[in-house]
Amino acid sequence: MPNNNSERDQYFKDRAGTDEARFHVVPHDEEGWAVKTEGEDNPDYTSGSKSEAVKEAKRMAEEAGTMAIIHDEDGKIEEQHNYQ
Repeated sequence: MPNNNSERDQYFKDRAGTDEARFHVVPHDEEGWAVKTEGEDNPDYTSGSKSEAVKEAKRMAEEAGTMAIIHDEDGKIEEQHNYQ
């Protein structure tokens, strides 16, 4: 049985640092919400406000010509914005 986490991690790793790396808005322990680039450990942006994090992720994705993926408090994908 394949390890889904490892396949997913590899998927993200393959795109890390590339133009295809997408920006995710995810819950963040310390700040509340974070914008993270796929494959990167450290957030690019943190905020106590989800709407601020979403706004920043959309801006970054539009600038990079990629996608912003918004997650809910449980980490499930809520919405996606494609700027490709």
